[in-house]
Amino acid sequence: MNEKANIAALAALAHPGRMSVFRLLARRTPDTVPAGEMTAALDLKPSTLSVYLGILTRAGLIQQTRRGRSLHYGIDLALTASLIEYLVNDCCRGRPELLTALLSEGQKDIPATRSKTFNVLFVCTGNSTRSIFAEAILKAEGGDRFQAFSCGTNPRETLKPMAVEVLLSKGHDAAQFHPKGLDIFHDGTAPRMDFVFTVCDHAANEECPPLSGQPVTAHWGMPDPSRTTGGEAERALAFLQAYATMERRLKAFVSLPFASLSRISLQRELDDIGQVLEGA
Repeated sequence: MNEKANIAALAALAHPGRMSVFRLLARRTPDTVPAGEMTAALDLKPSTLSVYLGILTRAGLIQQTRRGRSLHYGIDLALTASLIEYLVNDCCRGRPELLTALLSEGQKDIPATRSKTFNVLFVCTGNSTRSIFAEAILKAEGGDRFQAFSCGTNPRETLKPMAVEVLLSKGHDAAQFHPKGLDIFHDGTAPRMDFVFTVCDHAANEECPPLSGQPVTAHWGMPDPSRTTGGEAERALAFLQAYATMERRLKAFVSLPFASLSRISLQRELDDIGQVLEGA
């Protein structure tokens, strides 16, 4: 982008409402999000959101696509990267001391030595099915290379009964899993996370405080099986399918060649896993 376009993009972000829209879309990248979902997630009037989206779109920061009757929005990563480059290299003349936070330990490539154990956190809303499946599967598939954790932004009191049935049928000890709140991972005594995955759209839409250490993040959204309509057989099948989808994703995750991947390459791999394997 030229200087005029960059200044317009900065002006578009210089508003708390528009910034909240941009943050939500960043958390959902590489997914796109329908306008109706954003109004609910951000508690905005449709007319207000429309104004915000129009300004961000004209500034080149987001793109609009149509899916059937619904308009979807997503961040334009290339133009956003151009804006950041403009700030660093043009405005700030590339001064290294201004990049200290970006070049901190949390932003470096993650080394994958034989002695490295990755801490992985899965986040959803209730922490009663999808994130629990992910935690259980990674505990089984990850060996001593991964420590798996899960939590919810609004945790339920107990696991969904059908989730317990699936865990037992797959050979997991269901008694060791229970819903937990995200706040315990902001405690100073909590383990430092290397990866954080949101596994439901609602959790990704929420603006939660970032965890320390700048973990690699990705959105692996999938439908809530408990919302499946139909009889008990149809609902049971939905829970099994949710487990199977998560299992495929995590088998792909643990097989990644971490030692040969830069942080950028790793991010792309994680985004691809969340997209390509969805519903496979």
